[in-house]
Amino acid sequence: MNDDQPPAAGPADAPIPPEDVELIEREVCYQGYFRVDRLRLRHRQHAGGHGAVLDREVFERGQVCAVLPIDPRRDQVVLIEQFRPGAYAAGWHPWLIECVAGVIEPGETPESVARREALEEAGCVIDTLELVSRYLSSPGATTETVHLYAGRADLTRVGGVHGLAHEGEDIRVDVVSVEAALALLDRGAIVNAKTVIALQWLRFGYPALKARWLRA
Repeated sequence: MNDDQPPAAGPADAPIPPEDVELIEREVCYQGYFRVDRLRLRHRQHAGGHGAVLDREVFERGQVCAVLPIDPRRDQVVLIEQFRPGAYAAGWHPWLIECVAGVIEPGETPESVARREALEEAGCVIDTLELVSRYLSSPGATTETVHLYAGRADLTRVGGVHGLAHEGEDIRVDVVSVEAALALLDRGAIVNAKTVIALQWLRFGYPALKARWLRA
């Protein structure tokens, strides 16, 4: 890239000009527990004009929310461990250490889902939320958009095994120190993006947030 030529990027939620992308067809090619759509489209080229028609399958995942519960008085965080079929299919150890997360259903807000999932997955009550990041998990293949929060909580009595039985959830809850959580990250024990991002933020953003929370 020419140093004098900045990337042609704008706000993530900016409207897409109709002349930028021509959507020719969209069809559902699989509908099960998840959905896969097939898109036929063409888009503008950096050099001008439009490129060839592309056929691409997209995993339709939608909006999800993740939250890292933090107790600023004890310098502790909640991490959960659960079986992940995607990790298993990829040949990775399938019990992953993660932060709390869940799907945002129609009519829900990311904040309400953060609080609900913290209670369902960790038995944890969130009283204050701070947005850490909003990002696309894997934009070449899926629509999944993650709203990632830090959540203030009292972790005194948090722990055990949680989750909704009718959804097949079997979630172990661990309350660990901030230092221990960062040690897990540093030795490569955290391998999912939302938790890597949450803990990298924790390393640099937590001191200022802790001071603000304790003043409130």
